[in-house]
Order: sequence, then structure tokens, then C-alpha cells
Amino acid sequence: MGRNRRWAPTTVEEVIRPFEQGHIDATRRRSLARRALAGYPNGPGAPAEATEQALARIDEASRVVLVEGISDQMALDATARRLGRNLEAEGVVVLPVGGAQALARFIQQLGPLGDKRQLAGLYDADEAETIRRAVRRGGLGTPNTDADMEALGFHVCDRDLEDELIRALGIDAVLDVVASQGDLSSFRTMQKQPAWRYRPVDDQLRRFLVSGAKRKLRYARLLVESLDLDHLPAPLSKLLGSV
Repeated sequence: MGRNRRWAPTTVEEVIRPFEQGHIDATRRRSLARRALAGYPNGPGAPAEATEQALARIDEASRVVLVEGISDQMALDATARRLGRNLEAEGVVVLPVGGAQALARFIQQLGPLGDKRQLAGLYDADEAETIRRAVRRGGLGTPNTDADMEALGFHVCDRDLEDELIRALGIDAVLDVVASQGDLSSFRTMQKQPAWRYRPVDDQLRRFLVSGAKRKLRYARLLVESLDLDHLPAPLSKLLGSV
């Protein structure tokens, strides 16, 4: 099966495939988790701390990239590194704001009608209209479509970033990453739950990756680091191409 082919069996029996990579003890598993989270806030106050850290750097920024959360920030940073870029050194600040409503508020505060910062952004599909309204109110333009938003530097994820990463990698490769972190048994346990047992595996994986704040952060970095650079999710690739 090709790396990027979408494979979506519907039952837990079908997904039990040869991805087991040996037992990882608890100490090793914690070490892998700490490594994936290194350099980013990840405790109870992480969202506010990450926002404050980024805001402290924007006075010298040439461009501010607004994202909903730390996982988006980590994915952008990791993608940039894989492309040989250092966003901080380039004067690009990725600002995680803590959700779509906050992202809309920052567009209005930092855009042409506010502090007049050069802005770009990444957002989820179900928040598209909220972000478009904020772009209009912030004086950045009058977008009506995703293409209009892209022209202004704002890029939408189909569903969300986790969905984009799963599709870019393919089911097999995502399961390999999950197994490499010692999380495959936990994923299989989730698959057996009545609410998820007969759901497509890509939906199961998406749910697994976002269930728990630290897991969501860890896998944002881990999945990006496993990507083939020729198959980057379009929103990440286009956003980094615009800043």
C-alpha cells in the first residue's frame, strides 16, 4: 500500500495489522513524550503561557501568524525546520491564541485597523465564517471564499490540522508513529469502545490524537516529523510559502 493512500477499514478487527513494535516500558514512554513536548508550554496554564511568550516577541516581528492553539504552532515550527527555516530568526512569530473566537479578536486587534501588523493565519473549516468576518472587520479585505482568504494569507484546514496530517501521511504511517510512542495498545482500547468500534479508522485516529491536551501537542510534532516533504498538507505548505 502506498504511503499516501487513504485506507479506512471500518472495524477494529480489520485494523489489527502488523504495526506492533515491541513493548515500550513506562519510563521510555515518558521520555519519548517529554522529548516531543520539549520547548513548548504543556501544563495546565499552557495556552495562556504560550500566548504570552509569543506576544512578548511581536514588537520586532516582520509577520505574525495567528493559529488557534499550541499544536498548530508546533506543527508550523516543525514543518519550517524540516524545510530548513527558522521562523523566529526570520522575524516570523507564530501566535497561538487559544481558539477561534480569540483568533478573530486578535485579527481585529493586530490588523490594519488595530496595530497594523502584517498578519497570516491557520484555522479550521468549521470556523471559516467566523474568521472571514473577523478579517473583514479588521480591515484586511472582503473575502467570501477560501481562495480569497488564501490571497490574504489565511489558510483553512479541511476539518482540522489533525485530519490534514492523517490524510497526508496515510493510515499505515500514522499507526507506525503511534506504535513508535508506545501508544498503540491505548489506541486499540479506544477502538473497542461502542461509540468508536465501527467508525472509519481515520476518524478513530483523529479522535485518539486530540483526546488529551498533551497527546494533541506531541503528535502535532511527531506526525510532521514523519511526513514526506513532497506530501505536506496544503494549508501548512501554502502558509509557510506566504510568510
